Amino acid sequence: MKIFSENKKAGFDYEVLERFEAGLVLFGQEVKSIKTGHINLSGAYVSLASGEPFLVGVKVPPYQPNNAGAGYNDERQRKLLLNKKEIDYLQGKTKVKGFSLIPLKVYEKSGRIKLEFGLARGKKKFDKKEKIKKRDVEREVNRELSRE
Repeated sequence: MKIFSENKKAGFDYEVLERFEAGLVLFGQEVKSIKTGHINLSGAYVSLASGEPFLVGVKVPPYQPNNAGAGYNDERQRKLLLNKKEIDYLQGKTKVKGFSLIPLKVYEKSGRIKLEFGLARGKKKFDKKEKIKKRDVEREVNRELSRE
């Protein structure tokens, strides 16, 4: 399984409660661009507005900018492929206040490009500060242990 892009900030900003896997509906040049690692997940989210899941806010530049079609939009909404039970379940969960669907990583599985996204709850500012302090203390302990 080759990972093309990972949303590292999601683990810091959100508490991921459940993870889901979905296929992506892409154009040919988008597939080539993603396979070369040109995809940006920061600031992206999954929307279920019209009853269908869409990936919003992901930037996929064209594989060959000079050969891109005239109407190519690198930040267009991309449809996600999920079954009906998953869509219904996610619609129910996202209606609860504080829950969002955040993309975590894009990878290849059996020759297909997949998106892993999570049902997440945003962390509060004090939770983030606490995590930073804990990380700094662990770093200092490891430095002291390595000196001895």
